[in-house]
Amino acid sequence: KGEIIGILGQTGCGKSTLQDILIGLLKPKNGSILIDGIPLDYENEEFMRKWYSLICHVPQSIYMSDDTIRNNICAGKFKSQNLINMKKAAKCAMINDFIEKLPLGYETRMGENGILLSGGQRQRIGIARAIYNNPSILFLDEATSALDNKTEDKVMQNIRSIPSNPTIIIIAHRLNTLKHCDNVYEISNGEINKVDLNYYIKNLE
Repeated sequence: KGEIIGILGQTGCGKSTLQDILIGLLKPKNGSILIDGIPLDYENEEFMRKWYSLICHVPQSIYMSDDTIRNNICAGKFKSQNLINMKKAAKCAMINDFIEKLPLGYETRMGENGILLSGGQRQRIGIARAIYNNPSILFLDEATSALDNKTEDKVMQNIRSIPSNPTIIIIAHRLNTLKHCDNVYEISNGEINKVDLNYYIKNLE
């Protein structure tokens, strides 16, 4: 718990499939996924609902509704909202300064699928949404690919300090993202192998 784990591999090697298995969206044909020694029980609806409640997933392409920034971060205007936690999440995701400079602030509408924002801004709002939900396990699937290295570094440092101390699983292609990981695993030819993190960090220099 609390580790940041990187997953590497060529396109089509199975990174997203592995992620879907870990989340519980796909059931493995062989073996099992153990949570504190307890296997995921795919047939037990209550068990899986509890498991899903621990998880937040931030994909590369963030879904945004044609609604306010506030409702997109809080994930629905019909859900009870904690505006203090929302602003903390936005600050953690390094998007609060941008939002607060807008004439309508958090009440600014984002347009269809966030069309009025840049790719990096949409990604940071997606990360803020995940942080707001206080996950125990956070999947970042190329979720910082549109951010510059400096912003990505700060966002990752902030995520690491959030109270829930989530386990973070990152699928990434950029070497810069990997330096935030405690362990990195590479998928190749149907196998998963741990790789030397220091080797990848040296390649950043």
